Amino acid sequence: MHPFHYLYFVKKRGTRFIPYFLVVAFFAISSLLVGFGKKNYFKGLPADFPEMKIPEGNEITKDRVALGKRLFFDKNLSVNGEVACISCHNPALAFADDQSISGGVEGRFAKRNAPTLTNVGYNPVYLFDGFLTTLEMQALVPIQEHEEMDFNMVELAKRLNQDPSYVKQAQKSYGRNAVDGYVITRALGTYQRTLISYNSKYDLYKKGKRKLSDSEEKGRDLFFNKLHCAQCHSGFNFTNFSTQNNGLYEIYADSGRMRATELESDRALFKIPTLRNIQLTAPYMHDGSISSLKGVIAHYKSGGKNHANKNELIKPFELSDSETQNLIDFLYTLTDWKFIKKHKV
Repeated sequence: MHPFHYLYFVKKRGTRFIPYFLVVAFFAISSLLVGFGKKNYFKGLPADFPEMKIPEGNEITKDRVALGKRLFFDKNLSVNGEVACISCHNPALAFADDQSISGGVEGRFAKRNAPTLTNVGYNPVYLFDGFLTTLEMQALVPIQEHEEMDFNMVELAKRLNQDPSYVKQAQKSYGRNAVDGYVITRALGTYQRTLISYNSKYDLYKKGKRKLSDSEEKGRDLFFNKLHCAQCHSGFNFTNFSTQNNGLYEIYADSGRMRATELESDRALFKIPTLRNIQLTAPYMHDGSISSLKGVIAHYKSGGKNHANKNELIKPFELSDSETQNLIDFLYTLTDWKFIKKHKV
């Protein structure tokens, strides 16, 4: 019966007013609570931000976010308790790392540069290979990767279930009586979906709340109108999410997307990263081989190295020192200091 149908009985049977009133209140409050999680984390987004696709059954709730955040910061996710997700994805660095290649357990090193997790919940694909399709699937990779956390999900679950508070959180978040792979991957995915950045100077400029300096405005014109930057770094998140080759090397030590597909046409193709918070995410490229934005611009000015799969847009161009600084100044307007402060630890 629809809750408002009870109002009819309230009028007819005054003695039953209180219980039926409570029923109506229950339905009304329940309706609000169903959408609370999403509204809480997505409130105030700019109009050009699309609706985030969230897997059915893993809707965002405060309990799931809390559990995911706890897991994200917990070094127990690594086999010897040395490495946590935060070890490679530092909130102060927009959830990236300042090392070319992040360190894993027992002095090992990951295979690729740790990317920022800024707006990661909007990504249609994950990893530099661009072939995993959900954050839940992605979470399995660093935990089980030999060079990173090197743990077995079953053994990890056994370890976490020794802590009654983790079991309690699993019950509250997912209605399960133990922490398991289902809970771990989904909670981590939920927490990461709340890492939403949309308050950079450029965002405020688009809303008419901030003005760009003369140099920043010149850089904006270069980015969108005179160079090819916006053809790959497009949209609300400054990436088209595709995998491309940018001519970084003639011969790559890393086979790129080909590692997943085994297709020669995918050799040395890597997912285009977001440029949001790029001021904080150096060093750059899939292998962290370029230490500064000036170096990145110099690479593209050169047209890159010859490679069979290089994107045809990568061609030499002229850019003066002052124009280079203009472009860097514009890229700095993509830094969201409110986002960094919010997640500061």
